[in-house]
Amino acid sequence: MGIAYVYKQITALAAGTPLLLSLSLGGCATSTAGSSLMDARAEAPGSPKTSIYLPVEDLPPPREKPVMTPDERLKLQKELIAARDRQMAAGKARGAALAEPVKP
Repeated sequence: MGIAYVYKQITALAAGTPLLLSLSLGGCATSTAGSSLMDARAEAPGSPKTSIYLPVEDLPPPREKPVMTPDERLKLQKELIAARDRQMAAGKARGAALAEPVKP
């Protein structure tokens, strides 16, 4: 088995690879005229076409009770402000501890 024989095999392989790739990828580009196997059940005669999404114009009814009362909103705001202040104080204390040089 000589070098020329191996060279011919490599050349044939290099020429055949793009051909095989183009054929295999060409099969992915074929069109089925806008329908797929998943649509077969939806296109069956006698089946109503329904969507899982609500129409844009279909709005939910107005709420009977507000989501939060003004008192609940004020209480929640105070709790969030207190939590923010605690975290800021803890962050400053941690930052000050990290900024102090360590003595050897």
